[in-house]
Amino acid sequence: MFPESFVETQLKRFTTEGDCVFDPFSGRGTTLFESLVNRRSATAIDINPVAYCLSKAKAAAPQLGTVIQRIERLHELFKRSNTTDLKQTSSELPPFFRRAFYHSTLLELLFLRQTLRWREKPVDNFIAALVLGSLHGEMARPVYFSNQMPRTICLKPDYSLRYWQTHGLFPQKREVFKMLVGKAKFRLDHGRPKQRGLAREGDARMASELFPEFTGRIRLVITSPPYLNVTAFEEDQWLRLWFLGGEPNPTYGRISKDDRHQSAARYWAFLTQTWRGIAPLLSADSVLVLRIGAKSLPLESVNDGLLTSLANVFPARRWLHEPAISVIRGKQARAFNPTAGGCQFETDFVYAPFASS
Repeated sequence: MFPESFVETQLKRFTTEGDCVFDPFSGRGTTLFESLVNRRSATAIDINPVAYCLSKAKAAAPQLGTVIQRIERLHELFKRSNTTDLKQTSSELPPFFRRAFYHSTLLELLFLRQTLRWREKPVDNFIAALVLGSLHGEMARPVYFSNQMPRTICLKPDYSLRYWQTHGLFPQKREVFKMLVGKAKFRLDHGRPKQRGLAREGDARMASELFPEFTGRIRLVITSPPYLNVTAFEEDQWLRLWFLGGEPNPTYGRISKDDRHQSAARYWAFLTQTWRGIAPLLSADSVLVLRIGAKSLPLESVNDGLLTSLANVFPARRWLHEPAISVIRGKQARAFNPTAGGCQFETDFVYAPFASS
């Protein structure tokens, strides 16, 4: 994740109001949302359903009244539902779920998982995104539904169970529907961006086919590709993927085999294919701003690999200035798993036409 201020700085440097901005690895939709706030036209794509759901919610948030009305309607439907069926479903889940969530909280989450049509209905998509943001996190903060967990990633079920057992941790009761109303108010009480964005689910390498209406229109790309051999989004977001209809356990390579490359050669080839996929969308004077990192790879190799991948597709562009390097501090996940590894630095690259200054 990069901060909103990073995106805002690039927007003000390279674009004006109304310009088109694109993120081919949307993640949590930071580029898309900040572009809309700053009155730019924003598009984004991601292959992972969690990223797609979050980005879509930020691209076109519904009115607060519509969201609250839907949450209240869902609550009424839940109170009239057959909880026997939900309890049976709960009993069939792996033990992780019954230690991760208070029993009544889990039933409410199961109901929402079964009922929300998040792919078809914008208001349901927004509510699903609210759930994803609070599905797990620090138990001391009553804004998360779960037992003690990192808020950014979900650790493996067996590890989590051992952690909770060792520390004598049990989930606390959370009233999901009531909390969702509060979260909707927090997000929407002050209004929404006037601009509406567009988020689609798919492979970045197919971007030009998925966004034909933006051919030649993208003025700025701000993105952070999957880091080399650092993390696997599908694996780390497995619990959020479960809520969106996925398996009740971590999966690997079912959504994409490209979110955790371990071979540098295949990784740079993947990025080259990505740049080819987005190239038809770019205007002649477009700028690419990229934040990238890697594990067990020297900084010079990262610079050279990225430069080569870009030069293969955009030979008429160059670095606008020397890459900016930042050291990564300790991650939240290490508080739960001190052996957790990761990359030690991130590098920001600005790649622009030769005529840029």
